[in-house]
Amino acid sequence: MTASPVSLPLLFQPLTLRDTTFPNRATVAPMCQYAATDGFAGDWHLVHLGGLAKGGFGAVMTEAAAVLPEGRITHGDIGLWSDAHAEALRPAIDFIRSCGALAGIQLAHAGRKASMQRPWFGNGALGAEDRARGDMPWEIKGASAMPVSDGWLVPKEMDRTDIALLVQAFADAATRADRLGCDFVEIHGAHGYLLQTFLSPLSNDRTDAYGGDLKGRMRLALEVAEAVRGVWPAGKPLFFRISSIDGFEGGWEISDSVILAGELKALGVDVIDCSSGGNQGRTRITDGRMLGLGFQLDYSAEIRTKVDIATQGVGMILDGPQAEAALEAGQADLIAIGRQALYDPFWLRHQAYEMGVNDFGTWPDQYGWWLDRRERSIQAIRESRI
Repeated sequence: MTASPVSLPLLFQPLTLRDTTFPNRATVAPMCQYAATDGFAGDWHLVHLGGLAKGGFGAVMTEAAAVLPEGRITHGDIGLWSDAHAEALRPAIDFIRSCGALAGIQLAHAGRKASMQRPWFGNGALGAEDRARGDMPWEIKGASAMPVSDGWLVPKEMDRTDIALLVQAFADAATRADRLGCDFVEIHGAHGYLLQTFLSPLSNDRTDAYGGDLKGRMRLALEVAEAVRGVWPAGKPLFFRISSIDGFEGGWEISDSVILAGELKALGVDVIDCSSGGNQGRTRITDGRMLGLGFQLDYSAEIRTKVDIATQGVGMILDGPQAEAALEAGQADLIAIGRQALYDPFWLRHQAYEMGVNDFGTWPDQYGWWLDRRERSIQAIRESRI
């Protein structure tokens, strides 16, 4: 990992991981759109991701792409379990890269949180109204036969055959991502999805090699990381997203995340993407922290310091000075912007202007000419009033 010595705010400096250079430290976080049909991306994904790519971000990551059909969160999730699904994403990936941003993709399996409602239909277990719309439930699989909550589907506890197929599915999806031209991939091991349910003692009561103590509960996550790194090009970085804590007493803790991050680093993971919660519904913070702006940055800082690995900070980071302060304090190496990027797709360009970084990149020609005329018109109006 090398950083540029250029005397710009860190937010606007490049970062090199392996043979891949991020043009700046701001990335677009994966945000599910629930707009796919049978796992295939379409026009919505091209316009959504393409619009963000024009915003000046150093990298844009797609939403979670299921590595198996049963790994989708909802009927509207994208997938990467076949070559045809990869080709459906190609226009979006190509457009992101044509804008000068790196293209990343998040690989995922929803586990016991699969086969649920789209958020605007309730964000819960599928009900009669969902079935009437044609959203029929499918068999789901998990670490243990434990549902998310009452009324939710009970997952089938995965056996050794299921686990072997899953590990291969992650590797196959990574191979497809490379063929697509993706610059980096992220394994989703957070938010109560499959890999996190294996990690957490709250959702894993297995008695075999994939349960029990921390070593057993980490086994599947490490096997997936090793399989993906084994097929992913040596010059391209590999991210792993974690829930740094469960947020429930007796659950996964930051000390566990530090150990996991060290094991992932040894397998060739380059960046730990530090989120939190999601395993048991609404997270309860039990370690004295208050939910607020940048509330997950402390987790990122602790992992970064104790493991000596690059981290990505996420969660309620709203403006450039806040992001810059986190980078300067050593809390993270990259800053992922999610909901704020939807609110302002040109977030980074606007932050550059506000922070006085006047030489940050250039607008696309199709916009720059009009914006130059806008500035000249505003200036002429101001001068006429003097």
